[in-house]
Parts: sequence; C-alpha cells; structure tokens
Amino acid sequence: MRKPPEEKPQEDVVPIVAVKDVTLGSLSLDVSSYGVMQPKYETQLIAQVSGQIVKLSDTFVRGGFVEKGELLAQIDPSDYEAALVDAEATLASAQAALELEKAQGKVAEREWQRIKDTSPTELSLRKPQLAQEMARVKAAEAAVKRARRNLQRTKIVAPYDALVADRNVGLGAVVGMGNPMGTVMSIANGEIRLPVANNQLRFLKNQGVGSSVTLTSDQAASGQSWQGKVVRSEGVIDNQSRMSYLVVEVTDPYALQQQKSPLKFGTYLNASIDGIKVEDAALVPRHLVLDQQVAIMNGDDALEYRQVNILRQQGKSVVVDQGLNNGDRIITSALDYPLAGMKLAILSDDVDSPLDAESDENETQVALGDN
Repeated sequence: MRKPPEEKPQEDVVPIVAVKDVTLGSLSLDVSSYGVMQPKYETQLIAQVSGQIVKLSDTFVRGGFVEKGELLAQIDPSDYEAALVDAEATLASAQAALELEKAQGKVAEREWQRIKDTSPTELSLRKPQLAQEMARVKAAEAAVKRARRNLQRTKIVAPYDALVADRNVGLGAVVGMGNPMGTVMSIANGEIRLPVANNQLRFLKNQGVGSSVTLTSDQAASGQSWQGKVVRSEGVIDNQSRMSYLVVEVTDPYALQQQKSPLKFGTYLNASIDGIKVEDAALVPRHLVLDQQVAIMNGDDALEYRQVNILRQQGKSVVVDQGLNNGDRIITSALDYPLAGMKLAILSDDVDSPLDAESDENETQVALGDN
C-alpha cells in the first residue's frame, strides 16, 4: 500500500562543445624578416692632387642632394694649368726635333745610294737617332696626358646622383693627395639585408631570389609600405646567427622621381617576403592540435580524432594542408573526459561561450578560408 517512488526525468549527460566550420582555401606562406635600409653604393671622395680649396658647392653639405657630374669642390688649378702648358711646349719641341731627324735621315739615305761598293749601316742612315726622337715625342705626349689629368682632378664631382653623408673640408682649406673630402651615398637604389632561417627558405621560390617584398616601418604612418625585390642571396650561413641573408633592392628610395613617401637610409624595416601558395589549406590555432591530431565533431555528432599534416607553424597557429575537409567541425572547447566515438552536442547559440570571446583575438581565431 506504500506510495510508489516518484519518477525523475532522465538527464541528458551528452557533453556540449563549441565548434567552428572548416573552409579550405588558398594560403600564401609568406616569410617574415627585418633589416635596416642602406645605400647600394657609398663612396668616400678622396683628393688626388694637392692644393687649396677655392670653391665649394652650396649643395655639398650634409644631407644635400647632388646630381651626377655636379661640381662639389674646386682645388686651385693655377699650378696644374701651368704644368699643362709646359708639357704641351715640350711636346711641340719634341715633334719638331722628330721632323728634323726624319729629314736628316732621308738626306743620309740619298747620299748612301750614290755609293755602290758598300752597304749603309743603321747608324749611317741615322735610324738610332730617329728612334730616340720618337721616344722623346711619346714621353712628351704622356707628360701632356698626365698634366691634363691632374688638371681635371682639381674638380671634385659627384660620381652619381647622391645624398651627401658628410663633408670634411671647408673653403680655403689646403688638402693633400689622399685627404678625404667627404662621403656620398647613391639615391638611385637602396638595399636591405634580411636574415632568414634555413627552414623557412623552403617556403620561398628559388630560395627567395626574385620574390617581391613588402616593407613596413613602425616609425612610418599607419598603412604606409614600400615595395622591393630580392635581387640576390649572399650564399653563406652567418657563423653567429646561423641565418641565411637575402638582399632586397628598393628603387628610388627617396622618391625623387615618383610620388610616394621617402624611405630614408637607416630606417628599421619589417619585411614580408612573398612565399609559395598552398591550395586547400587552413590556418588552425596551435593549441587545438595535439600529436598531429585535431578533435572534430563528425556527421554522427560523435567525437573523432583526425590525423592532420602540419605544413608549418605561423605565429600561434599552424598551417594544415592535409587531413581536413570543407565542412568539418573543429571542436574549439575543452572536454573533461574525451573518448573517441562519444556523443556530443553543439553549444546553443543563445548560450555565451568563453571561446566566442577568444575568437575575436587573432591568436585563438581559427582562420579558415582564403588568407
């Protein structure tokens, strides 16, 4: 006659999980690096003759821009002009003596033609004297070239379109042969040495040579960037850093020929080198991968561990190119006692998930689809 026990409704103990759908797409495996902008050519101007500085260009100052062939400084040319006149006079005298000796040689030859019994000697025909006069003419011509070259060296000109790095002389100063006059840097092209780890070179075409590079700087305005190109690899591994170095060339860094922001020498730059493209790949947060496996919720709403191939690590994510399909649901929440094949339920949309808040952050977001 006792009252039967009250029946309680059966509780659903199926674990509730949060998932993200996989959408495979094309990923570019760019390689990041860094470097400092440097001129491709840097030249120290050296005085090749001695004398007093009698003229300086207004643009020959630190930070000034100069054009190729522009006169930067003038050494007093008076002594070298006089030396050129003296050398030209010596040459004219030697040429006159040569003509006289040629005439005397012809006279001697005609006189010996009248004598039929003996043959003339070289000395009798004045050939040694002619050779001596010819040597004197050549020496005089060389002296004229030397004097003319020394006169030209009194003018210090820019070897290319350049930026003046520094100037070491002033107006009226006396310089000697070998004294430094200043330093100029070519503005036609700039270079950046980018260190790249050896295990990252496999993601670049042709070891990176010929690849396009996007350069950015924290010192520049937001969104500002420059384009460069890898022109060569240094071909050796640095003994200290164990890195390979790629050299990137930037054309017209100071934007003198085109409308863009100047890229000054000495600027620290972050570089992104265009890498190979991978089809049907996804970017998955690294913490979701354990022992090359990813937990997914299969079509039967059951837990399944899928073996994946990790192509490379990229920040706090990994690039997966094998093992995932379009529409796969990756489990992004933690399970207390996970067992393969156990039934799962999807977290309701009206229930807040702590993972949804994390999904807004780049380091925990599953970047699925085109990157």
